[in-house]
Amino acid sequence: MLSALHLNRRYYVQKKSEDTMEITISDGGFLGMLTILFIGLKLLDKIDWSWFWVLSPIIIPLILVIGIFFIIIIILLIGAVLE
Repeated sequence: MLSALHLNRRYYVQKKSEDTMEITISDGGFLGMLTILFIGLKLLDKIDWSWFWVLSPIIIPLILVIGIFFIIIIILLIGAVLE
């Protein structure tokens, strides 16, 4: 299990100036780890959820982002029509 967690880890090195560097460590994030946990539990028959709920940590934020995008587009279109 630990090796699977380390496969998702990314390291970014950015040179800030001549004397300093910044190293950023990025994991799959909380929602990514939660999704992996839910998929494992589903495949081991420990939970009896639909696949929608198993993948919901990915699906729900995606739906929210798409919804916000469409709201912004609609506001921009209404603003362009009213001018």
